[in-house]
Amino acid sequence: MTDRAPEFVGSHEIRMRLGGLSRQRVYQLTMGRDFPRPVARLTQGKVWLASEVEEWAVRRRPGR
Repeated sequence: MTDRAPEFVGSHEIRMRLGGLSRQRVYQLTMGRDFPRPVARLTQGKVWLASEVEEWAVRRRPGR
């Protein structure tokens, strides 16, 4: 059994994972009540756990 470090994503990675959305649309989504909370706020911006963003995307877009 290997321990894997969690993968983190910022707004750019979220944009790309969700199909190249605009920065404004990602901002709207990440501010929504159902979007995962960021795990950290860095100088470069907020970061989220990739697994939580992926789970959110599957729930939000079940056909994709």
